[in-house]
Amino acid sequence: MPYPIERKLVIAVASSALFDLTDSHKVFKKNGVEAYKRYQEENIDKIFPKGVAFPFVKRLLNLNNVFKEQQPIEVVLLSRNSPETGLRAFRSI
Repeated sequence: MPYPIERKLVIAVASSALFDLTDSHKVFKKNGVEAYKRYQEENIDKIFPKGVAFPFVKRLLNLNNVFKEQQPIEVVLLSRNSPETGLRAFRSI
């Protein structure tokens, strides 16, 4: 059964806006893809720091607390990063 979104405001946010991926990006640029993946695996339980969009998304999602029955806001996280980074982002959420 599809998830109905006809009456919702759906916002897509890049993982690099929701979280500060500066340290991860430095590892990628300096040491390459394999080191980057290893870095994410080694830090899988370390929560990413909040990015510039984090306060906005948090406030936006708080509208769902005001309109509990309608739950009008949905946020979709977009990422071109590795699966390891995606898993770490999910854990950070």
